[in-house]
Amino acid sequence: MPRLNAHDKASNEAAIRAAMAQILRGDLPPGGKADLKTLALLSGVTRTGFYPKRNRDGTSRPGAYQHLAEEFTARLQALQDVGEIVDPRAAQIERLRAQNTEFRERIIARDEKIAQLTEFRTLAISRLAAQHDEIERLRRQVTEGRAVRLLPGTADRTGGGNSERP
Repeated sequence: MPRLNAHDKASNEAAIRAAMAQILRGDLPPGGKADLKTLALLSGVTRTGFYPKRNRDGTSRPGAYQHLAEEFTARLQALQDVGEIVDPRAAQIERLRAQNTEFRERIIARDEKIAQLTEFRTLAISRLAAQHDEIERLRRQVTEGRAVRLLPGTADRTGGGNSERP
């Protein structure tokens, strides 16, 4: 692979900076993300220039555009730190996460309410059953012919003419 001359490297750096500005504005191509892959695609350079290289002796040297990759990631991180989300997909993910959290909280609250209502229903049914049993017992008592006694003073309240007193 031929080495880059100064003119080609300068024009590539200008293209990378223009692509960097486009991505940081949020103007992403369809299917693109705010990452080095999209930066390389928009600028027309290979991604390998953004990463360090290995010499034949095993030592490392910086990639031709590694300083621009570091600048890009730093600027992107700075935007994210102040709450600006450049990537619309990342914004959508954040929105969906917040919605998911809200839905989970609503489900928990609804489950608690259902448990309370179930407990109330059980208590109400048991009270109604007890009242029904008492009513049935009293009806049986009347129908079995047992003498139902009037309590003292009941004749006065009902307006009846029974003046029997014990």
